[in-house]
Amino acid sequence: MSLAVQTSAPTVVLSDLGPLAQLRAGRLVRRLAQLFLGLALYGVSLAMMVLGDIGLAPWDVLHSGFIRHVPITLGQAVVLFSFVVLVFWIPLKEKPGVGTIANALVVGMSADATLAVFDAPDSLAARIGLMVGGVLLCGLATALYIGAQLGRGPRDGLMTGLHRRTGLSIRLVRTVLEVTVVVIGLLLGGTLGLGTVVFALTIGPIAQWLMPLFLVDLRADLPGDVPDPALKSFADPA
Repeated sequence: MSLAVQTSAPTVVLSDLGPLAQLRAGRLVRRLAQLFLGLALYGVSLAMMVLGDIGLAPWDVLHSGFIRHVPITLGQAVVLFSFVVLVFWIPLKEKPGVGTIANALVVGMSADATLAVFDAPDSLAARIGLMVGGVLLCGLATALYIGAQLGRGPRDGLMTGLHRRTGLSIRLVRTVLEVTVVVIGLLLGGTLGLGTVVFALTIGPIAQWLMPLFLVDLRADLPGDVPDPALKSFADPA
C-alpha cells in the first residue's frame, strides 16, 4: 500500500513500508540525514511557539497542561506521550520504522534544548514573529521527516490507523484527535491561543505544499509500487 503526492512531474509515491523494507529501500544516507534534520527542526518549531506565548500546537496544549501537574519538562512530556500514543498503534496494526522511534525521542529533546538556550522576548512583534515562524518551520520539518520515508511519527500513525479502521476521512480523524487533545489539555490547565488556531488551520496546507520538494522517490527501488487511492498524504488537510 502506498500514498501519493501529486507534482507537475510524474506522481511521487509515499510508500507504506514495514521497518526492514524502509531500510532496504535505498538512498539511506540521504534519507536518514533528512529525517533527523526534520525532527530536530520540528522540536525547534515547537519551542518557538512556546517562546512566542500566543498559543501552542494542539498536542502541545495537552503537553503544557500535563506538566503543570508532573515535574517534567515540555520536551519530556512530548517524549512520554509519543510512547503512550504508540501503545494505540498495536490494535491499529500500524507499521513502525526508524523514523517512528526517532520522532518519539528527537522532537522532545530538540524542543527542550532550544528552550534552554533562548529566552522569551518581551515585544509583541517578536512574539508574533516566533509564532508565525514556528508554524512555517513546523510545516517544513513535517515535509522533511515524512518525505524521508522512514516511518510515520506516533501521532501521524494514530491518525492514519484510525482512518483505515473507521473509514472516516483524514481531515475528520485529524480534527477529532486535535480537538480531543486540546480539550484535555485545557482541562489540565494547558495554553490555548491564536497560535493554536493558526497552526491547526495552516500546518496541513503548508506541509502538503512543501512535500513534493523533499519526498524521496523510492520507485526505482520498489518496482511495482502502486499508489493507494484511499490515502494521499499524512499532511493532506483533505
